[in-house]
Amino acid sequence: MAIKDITLGQYFPGNTVVHRMDPRTKLLFTVLYIVALFMAGSPLSYGILFAVLAGCVLLSRIRLKVLLRSMRAVIFIVVLTGLLNLFYTPAGPGESPLLSFWVFRVYPAGVWAASLMVLRIILLICCTFLLTYTTSPILITDGLESLLGPLKKIKLPVHELAMMMSIALRFIPTLIEETDKIMSAQKARGASFDTGNLVQKAKALVPLLVPLFISSFRRADELAVAMECRCYHGGEGRTKLRQLRYAGRDYLALGFGLALCAGIWALGYLGL
Repeated sequence: MAIKDITLGQYFPGNTVVHRMDPRTKLLFTVLYIVALFMAGSPLSYGILFAVLAGCVLLSRIRLKVLLRSMRAVIFIVVLTGLLNLFYTPAGPGESPLLSFWVFRVYPAGVWAASLMVLRIILLICCTFLLTYTTSPILITDGLESLLGPLKKIKLPVHELAMMMSIALRFIPTLIEETDKIMSAQKARGASFDTGNLVQKAKALVPLLVPLFISSFRRADELAVAMECRCYHGGEGRTKLRQLRYAGRDYLALGFGLALCAGIWALGYLGL
């Protein structure tokens, strides 16, 4: 997998219904979708959630290959989670092992649990990636700050927290691009990151990590200087160029998200 295939934090501008939604709506809908994912436990529930996500992707006009490419960055986590559920899920009542070797036993319950867990992780990652693809970091910051606004009453630095999260998200693509450039430069000098055993591969990363850390600290210092030059002093007294306002589509999306959670819960309650 090429390092440039990691697309987390990237924003793809557009003028679709999903792009025009209020960022607070998209954040809340993402949370509701994740809650519904963790309540799902049957093929019917996962089929409904998959259809909802597919509909959101179609409405956003994000190309399918972009989502598939983003999954390549987390394929190791998905496979590892599936294997752990496959081998460590105990047998159900009256089940005999489908496969047995050394100390491992694979039961039908393990296959079922692994399949559902892998599907859950894939849907969760695609949903969160879709949020960053259709919402700029500035709007995510404004949405988070607005949603966390009530916490200001207990003296929580809401604006600063939202700003830190937004900056971290904004610099992920920048650091990925910087890493790719450093790797290309090191390979041109004869470095190899793909050969040798695990220890040799770890040692080969040292010439990559050192300049990457130096570049990151330099960018952080430049950002701090730029913010100070613009007289940035936190959220107190700041005004916004764009005021967030809910539209009819936002209320419909939130209502649909609540109905989705209620429907998934009802299917689990009925055993469907």
